[in-house]
Amino acid sequence: MKKLCTLFLALILPVSASADTALVDRVISNHVIPRFQTLARTTAQLAETAAQTCDLDNGQVISDYHAAFDAWVGVSHLRFGPTEVDDRAFALAFWPDPRSKTPKALYKMISEEDPVIQLPANYSQASIAVRGFYAMEYLLFDAPTRELGHGEYQCALFQAMTQDTAAISQDILDDWQPDYAALMLSAGQNERYQTEKEAVQEFFKAALTGFQFTKDTRIARPLGTFDKPRPNRAEARRSGRSLRNVVLATEASLDLARRLGRGDETIQSRFDRLEHVFTTAVAKLESPVFADVMDPQSRVKVEVVQQSVDRLLEYTLGGLGPYLGVAEGFNALDGD
Repeated sequence: MKKLCTLFLALILPVSASADTALVDRVISNHVIPRFQTLARTTAQLAETAAQTCDLDNGQVISDYHAAFDAWVGVSHLRFGPTEVDDRAFALAFWPDPRSKTPKALYKMISEEDPVIQLPANYSQASIAVRGFYAMEYLLFDAPTRELGHGEYQCALFQAMTQDTAAISQDILDDWQPDYAALMLSAGQNERYQTEKEAVQEFFKAALTGFQFTKDTRIARPLGTFDKPRPNRAEARRSGRSLRNVVLATEASLDLARRLGRGDETIQSRFDRLEHVFTTAVAKLESPVFADVMDPQSRVKVEVVQQSVDRLLEYTLGGLGPYLGVAEGFNALDGD
């Protein structure tokens, strides 16, 4: 399938592709498609494992859940195109959830034994608050949720969640290859990407947004303020993934930024140094869920990690941006 996709893309490209188109091609082939293939594969494995057991404490279930969640975090910066169709990204990962919609919706669903879980087509229309990795986390790791209702219903609900997540992940991959990849590679010849530079800018924006979301949300939410830290707002704290997600997300955005700057030794060297600063700062943290942000000394260590991500963001904007010919004043969260 991968060879056929590559052949198809080669046929639609001009014989002498521009540097921008060649760059987009490399990013799609080496960053985008492999990561969405991993997401589709790991979510399918999770669904298969869930179908074989109703033991939500089963070691293989937990391992497969983490592998699939890892894969999602590795593509969570690619929030455009197929990921955004039908709110797929939110259906996979509804977070932050400041109003606690997920536990409230799950409580209602489990208490009433909502039959919506019986058919995949019906469950795919359910609230995004009861779908995806964060809803699964409550069933696997949240004691009050585990005590609700009957085990048989919780098992069926978890199976519905995993099947839904696998279907969404496969749909995203199917939309990328070959259709959306072809759209980006024909930039300048379609209405979505009216110039080749716009396709490059889409990836540039994804790298920036990934760094910014990690800095401003994954880290800033549990930090809160010095007088009022908020450790319970850490992402995926029930499954112990808060710091893990910060690391995976930063690595994913950095990989994309590196690929966009490939060919320039100065850019790569700078990213090497900034990555070292980040990994060194992360190694000094003791809590995987930022539980110690209330302690001043520990809080400073978390702030250093946040600052290291900010430096990656700033260099991507001010160093990589001009190299790619993308305006420096571009805001990563502006949208299209």
